Amino acid sequence: PVLSYAPGTAGRDRLKAELERIAAGGFDVPLVIGGEEVRTGKTAPIGRPDDIAHPLGLYHRAGKAEAARAVEAALAAKREWADMPWDERAAIFLRAAALIAGKYRPALAAATMLGQAKTAREAEIDAICEAADYLRINPSFMTRIYAGQPESLKDEWNRMTYRPLEGFVYAVTPFNFTAIASNLAATPALMGNVVVWKPASTAVLSNYLLMKIYEEAGLPPGVINFIPGGGDDISGVVLSRPAFAGLHFTGSTAVFNSLWKGVAERLSTYRSYPRLVGETGGKDFIFMDPSADQDAAIVSILRGAFEYQGQKCSAASRAYVPRSIWAAVRDRVLGHVSEIKVGDVADFR
Repeated sequence: PVLSYAPGTAGRDRLKAELERIAAGGFDVPLVIGGEEVRTGKTAPIGRPDDIAHPLGLYHRAGKAEAARAVEAALAAKREWADMPWDERAAIFLRAAALIAGKYRPALAAATMLGQAKTAREAEIDAICEAADYLRINPSFMTRIYAGQPESLKDEWNRMTYRPLEGFVYAVTPFNFTAIASNLAATPALMGNVVVWKPASTAVLSNYLLMKIYEEAGLPPGVINFIPGGGDDISGVVLSRPAFAGLHFTGSTAVFNSLWKGVAERLSTYRSYPRLVGETGGKDFIFMDPSADQDAAIVSILRGAFEYQGQKCSAASRAYVPRSIWAAVRDRVLGHVSEIKVGDVADFR
């Protein structure tokens, strides 16, 4: 269920308390490689977009050496993780979903609000509900995959074995959805793969909390390795390894194109053909018929375009409005836009 955080609710009080705690700052976020926290000393601020003068702390940046170490840690964990029964792997991520929806709900929502500039409603839908949904529905999809078995005729028994990729998966995740950061790293791991995870530098705090949640849920060391840092240094090392087996990406078209090109240039060096999965964004539109309910359409235009400052691949970036009603719709939309409040995410107005 989606919490409303309405005045007087317990959820609101808990979230307000976490916002105060996290806003106080002082965080020192390390890398996590092979289950060990690594501090490189090369730090950058954990920015707060709605209050740039008051960062939330520092995070340590991975370089080429740490990227290489993360690859080796992933490969070292590969055999034991792949051999784990699939239902035991699923149980880890189902426990993570329960931790997100319960124990860590206010902390993860607050980290997403302050670190990625989301309102309480946006953070609740993204970082809590959608993240937990991914972690719960993907095991059900996995069950259906493993249940798919060939037909056996008389005096024979045909079985299909589903194995992880021969190597490691590189997960590159965006700033705008904590749930996508969870999904891109956790889903390959669920299926028995090991992962090198480069989070967006502008979502480090919430993503590090996800990493700690996975560990508390029982994820073995090295299965997912958390290495924030410069994309060029990390990607150059990761893509140069013969064991690179897959890319799971959400971000800009330019970055995905550069990664795809980098894979293509090294294709002859890999042990197998890497699987590339990427989402980059698009141009969504609203098409308004003359018979449309204007109140509903205007709300859709406003929410579609301006929720989370339009920083979504699903944001409405165009509206096609009949000339006969354009003037009235335009004036009402502009009137509402002028009333939108921009400011501190902890101010629930």
